[in-house]
Amino acid sequence: MLRALQRDLGLTAKDATKRLAFQSDAASTEDALAENLDAYAGAWVDPGRNRLYVGVADGTEAKEVRAAGATPVVVDHTLAELDAWKVALDGELTDPAAVPSWYVDVTTNQVVVNVHDGGRALAERAAASAGVPADAVTYVTTTEAPRPLIDVVGGNAYTMGSGGRCSVGFAVNGGFVTAGHCGTTGTRTSGPGGTFRGSSFPGNDYAWVQVDAGNTPVGAVNNYSGGRVAVAGSTAAPVGSSVCRSGSTTGWRCGTIAAYDSSVTYPQGTVSGLIRTNVCAEPGDSGGSLVAGNQAQGLTSGGSGNCSSGGTTYFQPVNEALSAYGLTLVTSGGGGTEPPPVGCAGYARSYQGSVSAGASVAQPNGSYVTVQGSGVHRVCLSGPAGSDLDLYLQKWSGSAWANVASSTSPGAAEALTYTGTAGYYRYVVHAYAGSGAYTLGATTP
Repeated sequence: MLRALQRDLGLTAKDATKRLAFQSDAASTEDALAENLDAYAGAWVDPGRNRLYVGVADGTEAKEVRAAGATPVVVDHTLAELDAWKVALDGELTDPAAVPSWYVDVTTNQVVVNVHDGGRALAERAAASAGVPADAVTYVTTTEAPRPLIDVVGGNAYTMGSGGRCSVGFAVNGGFVTAGHCGTTGTRTSGPGGTFRGSSFPGNDYAWVQVDAGNTPVGAVNNYSGGRVAVAGSTAAPVGSSVCRSGSTTGWRCGTIAAYDSSVTYPQGTVSGLIRTNVCAEPGDSGGSLVAGNQAQGLTSGGSGNCSSGGTTYFQPVNEALSAYGLTLVTSGGGGTEPPPVGCAGYARSYQGSVSAGASVAQPNGSYVTVQGSGVHRVCLSGPAGSDLDLYLQKWSGSAWANVASSTSPGAAEALTYTGTAGYYRYVVHAYAGSGAYTLGATTP
């Protein structure tokens, strides 16, 4: 967050830290005053001056605001009144072509109604019908046209016009690839909204969906543990490789590749060239992502068994789908090669945890990762503001864990790279000072 505040708001690291601390204190003060003031009219901050303002509709309560360390502003309407009028408008303003949005603005003590050209008369009639006093509403002409914004992420659910449900495979420029048996060309989807522009099944089992405006393809896969696995490319893994699948019915499941170029006969016909695995899957997972590390492998096609008893699942190779439609895989950087990380974004795996002052914890989940070849390890750590966390990469020597790389600079952000050989590795977070939640990102060879 500190890095993002510096980037987007032009703050120094010192000013960003100071602002976050002020906002935390201001929120506590606001909560207390909102509960204690009878004529409370909302609160807001001046971020440039780190000052908290509190509106009161009764001047006699200004003294209590000052005693709490805030600046009082005497206004005409309480926040309760403004909120009630805004709710009344919710039932009257139903034409997005005329009125795209409305909200309570505590800084002006008004209900602000944004209107398109020609929409003010309609909005004024609605306000009168809702019983909103004329002196409590402000009309602003705008060109905004709000729409839902949905990240298109591998493994997430989408539905078809028929009411069926499948899973996103991988984001591509303009949409996503998925299983061909999920829909035919022209089929509409929702959540994300889009249209099947191509579909091949049986014979193959791939399709691509072009998404509507407002849906953003993201080079990542849902790991169903509160995070995402970055997608950096689509290099096929060898037989025997560990792989994981993401799908909207059974979430994140892992296994190994048993064979390539498998043929399967479904009731609808034969599909050839599939990846055979022992990863489990169930209906609704169809179309979802298969990854090996940070490399896209395939799209969930079908199989036998379930995630209670196990089974065999087949996947359509993703590269064949990309080639068939001339599509480009969206990677963690939005296309092309993986960019330098900002914070701990852009890594193949992400882990979350918490650590107490003076303590150390190991990731992943107190265990280790197996690295089967030589190459570069990249590890990142991002902790809470005000803490000092250290990061260690350790390798199993055969009898004990040994530090092979570390990053121990002051502060909550650490990053390291290390070129090593095959073996067992783990990531250790040590809280030199402070405590709290952290995120750790890692990419292995």
